[in-house]
Amino acid sequence: MKGVTKTYSQKPTEINREWWIIDAGSMPLGKLAVVIADKLMGKSKVTYTPHTDNGDYVIVINAKNIQVTGNKMIDKMYYRHSGFPGGLTELKLEEVIEKNPSVAIEHAVKGMIPKNKLAADRLARLRVFDGAEHAHTAQNPKEIK
Repeated sequence: MKGVTKTYSQKPTEINREWWIIDAGSMPLGKLAVVIADKLMGKSKVTYTPHTDNGDYVIVINAKNIQVTGNKMIDKMYYRHSGFPGGLTELKLEEVIEKNPSVAIEHAVKGMIPKNKLAADRLARLRVFDGAEHAHTAQNPKEIK
């Protein structure tokens, strides 16, 4: 069997993580979440292996400048329930951004990541900051255009 290529499977010891930075005001929330989820999962890497968590770290700045299309600022709702009767709380997107803008980005990215054992570790590598300042200058993050 000459010339047979084997499927590459990355081992946990071969993982090389990079740091990326992206401005939340540069694109709409959904497209931003897709780009972030892609980096967190490592799908943009040549060495992508589905069962290995080989994603990168992502820093999101200017979370308070989130853009959305259409009437989503007033129509998009976020729901949570306390577990007690009548305990449903609903907030509009503009209220969530006013209160804590990082929640909207984290919620959108969480929806883009596969629901499996690797999801929590992937989301832990997401760092969201409300303003333009961030605490990870020492990691020399590369900018995502």
